[in-house]
Amino acid sequence: MIPRDVIIDLDCFFASVEQELRPELRGRPVGIVPVVAESTSCIAASKEAKKFGIKTGTRVREARQLHPDVVLVESRPALYLEFHRRFLTALEVFMPVAEVMSIDEVWCRLPDHVKTPEDAAKFFQRVKETLRAQMGEVVTCSVGMAPNRFLAKLASDMGKPNGFTLIQKPDLPQCLHRLKLRDFCGIGRNMERRLNDHGITTVAQLTSASRETLHAVWGSINGFHMYHWLRGEVTELPPTQRRTIGHSHILPTKLRNEIGVRAVSHRLLQKAATRLRKLDMYASGLQAFIKYEDKQEWTREIRFTETQDSFVFLDALEKLWEHRPRKGGIPPQATGVTFAPLIPASRVTPDLLLHNPAHEKICQAMDMLNRRLGKNTVTFGGALGALEYAPMRIAFTRIPDQETEG
Repeated sequence: MIPRDVIIDLDCFFASVEQELRPELRGRPVGIVPVVAESTSCIAASKEAKKFGIKTGTRVREARQLHPDVVLVESRPALYLEFHRRFLTALEVFMPVAEVMSIDEVWCRLPDHVKTPEDAAKFFQRVKETLRAQMGEVVTCSVGMAPNRFLAKLASDMGKPNGFTLIQKPDLPQCLHRLKLRDFCGIGRNMERRLNDHGITTVAQLTSASRETLHAVWGSINGFHMYHWLRGEVTELPPTQRRTIGHSHILPTKLRNEIGVRAVSHRLLQKAATRLRKLDMYASGLQAFIKYEDKQEWTREIRFTETQDSFVFLDALEKLWEHRPRKGGIPPQATGVTFAPLIPASRVTPDLLLHNPAHEKICQAMDMLNRRLGKNTVTFGGALGALEYAPMRIAFTRIPDQETEG
């Protein structure tokens, strides 16, 4: 019996969408950036750019050094969401999507009628042909099949770009030995260092390590999970709970001043508050930060009684703002706000003395008007001057809600 866990991962998704829609970009190294500025970093790179070492996180200046003719394209999240929806619609014709892991990656379960490796190869060839018809010839995907999700993710990476990789239990662990430790999801620079400290420098040593050793390396039950996943066994991590809601934004050049950074912070706060209410969560703390062009950062937080009230949040932001540093002509580069900790509404009893029903109705009415008539139809005045900025951003593990973040 072949394994049933499948990961389908769109290759260089943002850059591929841009190349699909703009034929002049095809075959050229493309870096997708949040804003066109030398101080920012690439959030995606095309297949051609990756050949020169340009990847997610590469600074723009470094990207130009790696390839002087790299084309920098400002991201268009609404378009990527549209292609994401096409992706899901096309897949649902063949099999249900068990979980959307990110905007460019899904976990599926292989249908029962696919019984052999040959069947699977033909099945996913048809899937790819349908995706090509729905999304264009440039946007390709890599497919990984394995006995569990962890190995299916690894298999999808092993076949990039546009590949199909099948890992079966009899293949383990030998089929993994050609990889590097950093190829595994969950093993970054710090974790690799910890593995090295325990005498694990190769994947062969990783796959032969005991459960106790991996538990010691990870310092948690995650080490036990890794031990079983490497052997093709299925264990599931407990569901995670949302701990924060926030937004950050790299400032365009014309807003890199005191007035601009304050307006963008207000805009980000109002977006985050709308999301908070839609998720039916309350917040009891707010953190604000500013990053300056000299690489220095300022961060400060404030606590308050749990609430969903934007009036309270705006007052808290102003109190934080009083403590920001005056940098003597050094422009701000980025700003952000984060609500934490969060409390589900079901666990909150509003404070009778502090709860303001009038504020609650105003916030609900503003949310409703902005949903029906378009974002920024109604806004608090602090965000004026930055309404067209702080646009929707797509995080690695969260699909933005276009209704509240568009």
